Amino acid sequence: MRKIEENYHRITDDKRLFDIRFWQSQGDIAIFKAVSEMLNDYFLIRGKNADESRFQRTVETFRKA
Repeated sequence: MRKIEENYHRITDDKRLFDIRFWQSQGDIAIFKAVSEMLNDYFLIRGKNADESRFQRTVETFRKA
């Protein structure tokens, strides 16, 4: 069973503490999975190819700057 967390506060009191605590408690894997899902949604909404995002492409060339 999934645990659901809610937070109620005034818009003017937005200090983002709830969001920070929530995402820090989720761990790295959950954060990257959520980012990946948001990027896929963004590409689909924009009508772009969501199958190959910039983060998943292979490196074609590499040189010293």
